[in-house]
Amino acid sequence: MLTQFHWLHSELTNVCKSLLRVKQLHACLLKTHLSKDPFYATQIIRLYAFNNHINYAHHVFDKTSTRSVFLWNSMIRAFAKARRFSNAISLFRTMLVDDIRPDNYTYACAIRACADSFDFGMLRVVHGSAVSVGLGLDPICCSALVSAYSKLGVVHEARRVFDGIVEPDLVLWNSLISAYGGSGMWEIGIQMFSSMRLAGKKPDGFTLAGLLGGIADSSLLSIGQELHGLSQKSGLDSDCHVGSLLVSMYSRCKCIDSAYRVFCGIFNPDLVTWSALISGYSQCGEYQKALLFFRKLNMKSKKLDSVLIATVLASITQMANVLPGCEIHGYVLRHGLESDVKVSSALIDMYSKCGFLHLGTCVFRIMLERNIISYNSMILAYGLHGCASQAFTMFDEMLQKGLVPDEGTFSALLSACCHAGLVKDGRELFWRMKDEFNIKARPEHYVYMVKLLGGVGELEEAYNLTQSLPKPVDKAILGALLSCCDSYGNSELAETVAQQIFKSNPADNVYRVMLSNIYAGDGRWDDVKKLRDKMVGGQKKMRGVSWIEGSYY
Repeated sequence: MLTQFHWLHSELTNVCKSLLRVKQLHACLLKTHLSKDPFYATQIIRLYAFNNHINYAHHVFDKTSTRSVFLWNSMIRAFAKARRFSNAISLFRTMLVDDIRPDNYTYACAIRACADSFDFGMLRVVHGSAVSVGLGLDPICCSALVSAYSKLGVVHEARRVFDGIVEPDLVLWNSLISAYGGSGMWEIGIQMFSSMRLAGKKPDGFTLAGLLGGIADSSLLSIGQELHGLSQKSGLDSDCHVGSLLVSMYSRCKCIDSAYRVFCGIFNPDLVTWSALISGYSQCGEYQKALLFFRKLNMKSKKLDSVLIATVLASITQMANVLPGCEIHGYVLRHGLESDVKVSSALIDMYSKCGFLHLGTCVFRIMLERNIISYNSMILAYGLHGCASQAFTMFDEMLQKGLVPDEGTFSALLSACCHAGLVKDGRELFWRMKDEFNIKARPEHYVYMVKLLGGVGELEEAYNLTQSLPKPVDKAILGALLSCCDSYGNSELAETVAQQIFKSNPADNVYRVMLSNIYAGDGRWDDVKKLRDKMVGGQKKMRGVSWIEGSYY
């Protein structure tokens, strides 16, 4: 019998990956009446949770009359792991009502459940309870609290907890640094990083990850380069996670050559790192290279995710080359990804922008599940091809299905009105967007309205619309009006609009060229010369090219 107990103990304390094996162990415990022992019950709950059978785990918990704090913790953790956060919090509350004193691990589990369910109110309650029982400064509780507040974006609360800890460990430092980086407060994140090093803590990959994630554009490139240098000195640049973040950081900063060098230095880049490089080439407008690396990745026989496929399809859309798009469509069908809404929506967009509306329509019609993104793609596709009535029909169908339109929906609809010259419909949609659906108009909506009004010669109304906006007005909106002035030869209004653009964008030569062309059309050559002389750095005209590279029959 003693040997049997030793065997059970050995089996239970090791993770059982087979549900059948766990059930056999459970049956053995029931026969020997050990299932009522809190220790063995705790282990069985842990194993059932590991095998994603939360109901079995809960049944064991209910049948155990003597419950230790470890048993409660295992069940709360099991609920949280299964993403049944309300059950986890409810069990925690029951524990308090039953006058069972939770320990620091109980609070840590409850805190993580609150963070994962984004329940800030309950997190405050659990935090207050931890303080009331004397665990407010416990390292395990504090670590969970810093991570939870950071995840919810309440960085000041995370900092308050952090500042109350006498000797924060590296995990706590990393959590707070990541919170500042993720919230865009990279300056404070850098200060915290410096303080951490002064405190004698050696940064690891998670430290660098927290900082690199906050570097969003080229204005912060020098900070990113310093962190890259630090990663090289620390030997962390070969770490796949850090390498992937460095590739992403350089890509966001439009330094794709640096991103490629980092990529080449990684021994065995994973799918995330490949995706970062391919997305980087796409963001930098090097669509051919994005497609090239996609093909290289495919040759390595790695299964590609829907996000990467959608990114590459977007690159192909920019190239307006349908042949590689068909190639990727074949990959999608072979790997059963056609049911993914993101992929199907990207296919619709690609086919329609490459000139094959009927193929985009076919993709849409066979979709098993359609969401707002897929409907937006189809509305935009119809609009681009001048089929405004079909775009409106698609909008009505979307509303009938109970889907709520978003900003992208009205951008697509207004675009359709612009292509078809439907001023009355455009006005109606613009006001419906704001009044009926409570959507705040974005710059692209105003651009479409200005183009729509200006396209039919309603320049004064278009100008009044731009003047009703807060200053400074987005240059894309004013640029659209300037283009309309050019079309109708209204140099007086063009001059007024151009001055507004130059005031907020003095180094922008594109609109100076537009204005000079308007002057030239009126024969005002002296004004053309004055304007051209003021241009900074000159302006070169791009050679004419044909985008359509492929055909499909």
